[in-house]
Amino acid sequence: MGMMNEKLSALAFAFVEENGKTLNVTVPKENLYEAAVFLRKECNCDFLMDIVGIDYTESLGTIYYLSNTQNPAQLVALKTSTTDREDPLLDSVHDLWDSAGLYEREVHDFLGIRFINHPDMRRLFLRQDWKGYPLRKDYDANPALNPVPLENELIEDMEAVPAVELKMGQPVETIHKLFEEDEYIVNFGPQHPATHGVLHLRVSLEGEIVKKIDPNFGYIHRGIEKMSETYTYPQILHLTDRLDYLSGTINRHAVCLCCEKALKLEVPERAHYIRTIFDELTRIASHLLGWGCMAMDMGSITAFVYGMRDREKIMDIFEETSGGRLMANYSVIGGVAWDIHPNFQRKVKELIPYLRKMLKEHHLLFTGNPIARGRMEGVGHLSKEQVISLGATGPSGRASGWSNDIRKIEPYAAYRRADFNEVLRQDGMTFDRYIIRLDEILESLNIIEQLIDNIPEGPYAAKTKAIIRLPEGEFFQRVENARGEFDVYINSKGDKSPYRIKFRSPCLTLVNSLIPATVGSKVADLIMIGASLDYVVPCIDR
Repeated sequence: MGMMNEKLSALAFAFVEENGKTLNVTVPKENLYEAAVFLRKECNCDFLMDIVGIDYTESLGTIYYLSNTQNPAQLVALKTSTTDREDPLLDSVHDLWDSAGLYEREVHDFLGIRFINHPDMRRLFLRQDWKGYPLRKDYDANPALNPVPLENELIEDMEAVPAVELKMGQPVETIHKLFEEDEYIVNFGPQHPATHGVLHLRVSLEGEIVKKIDPNFGYIHRGIEKMSETYTYPQILHLTDRLDYLSGTINRHAVCLCCEKALKLEVPERAHYIRTIFDELTRIASHLLGWGCMAMDMGSITAFVYGMRDREKIMDIFEETSGGRLMANYSVIGGVAWDIHPNFQRKVKELIPYLRKMLKEHHLLFTGNPIARGRMEGVGHLSKEQVISLGATGPSGRASGWSNDIRKIEPYAAYRRADFNEVLRQDGMTFDRYIIRLDEILESLNIIEQLIDNIPEGPYAAKTKAIIRLPEGEFFQRVENARGEFDVYINSKGDKSPYRIKFRSPCLTLVNSLIPATVGSKVADLIMIGASLDYVVPCIDR
């Protein structure tokens, strides 16, 4: 932290202050790009975790959360704002970090900020003809302004790409076509099982070779971040289960941890152990489903059935203790909703040897299959530098050699008590992303085995007030869900609802990674590469 502070002293226009492990760097909008270049080049902040757009009422602002992958526990929050609400303009940083391309489009979609020199200023989730910007505090939600559309969006509107460029020091608006007239375009989705959700990919082909991919989101958008501004903190927990529904328990845990950090609430150790075991069971269940779906995308229905069979045992354990299956609804602010079922420890301990045995069967069934190996090996390459710039965290990033496991970087809950390995591979191919999830299941079983017989006695939750109000300030929490880094940002004004809440979707960056991994490959490989990235679309469509 001290060395970073020394380097930042070179930025005379920046105001720097420490907030825990985060350095807040506030700069005027005119110096945003200069500060971003300095942080990228001089401070080696090569990982742009997220961009948070926020309406401060008197101004519109952005917060860029950055990290140096050599010192990943230390964060930098680069902040700027503009008082121009009629035509807010900020410099784009998409040329510094590949992940900024979609992040900036998201900020534009919901707050109306346009980014100078960004090549694609289309909305990301909402239709191009949508009126207004929903995350502004003065947004008019009158349904007459945006009636339910009865017709599909015109292809011409989807392909007209606006941009703002600086010419002779003045911003100039331009519009160009996404595809050339002679390009052959194929639509994948949004209603297609191989897109793993309602995702629409417009793919330009030359014969069987993929030339260009344009992902279109928003088909299942529910406005969870906007809804959260009028929900109490305990109510928001139920929405987080429905983001990445295969990591719902872990997402919920993240919001609880963020609120507990803000409240400086001491959570009982028993709750930490129970939460961690639930998180790892969730990770195993997610990886089993991901493995089964990927195998089914290659034609193996048997493998899918095997994965679902084994996953059911975890769902049964969840149901007995929490009452829920896919969505356990179990963690609450302060601990867990109630104590574990008397059968919980016994059933979890029975599950461990069973799954270890079944994983060998999964490998025999599919991993060694020469047809499957031929489809996966040498296909869909992503280098370590690419996944960092794209922000492709989790197993997909670790398959390319990027050490990014938040459980190791910033241990939370009972991960501090467990000894486990971060599974890394180096080749960054489709096969590496396939196999790494099966290897992670074994590590999750090791974590559970160390904790299950050592759950401490005592209360399962701390006492909290009937109405929870977070103190005024900004709070940030990172966790490792089944698809990568899931972050929660809360801006509180001291009320029972957040002024602004932002969830980092690990899946948005995974879909973005589909483009460099697939362009130049055959269209048949598109399905396999997408399956290996294992994105969940409702996590993207927040």
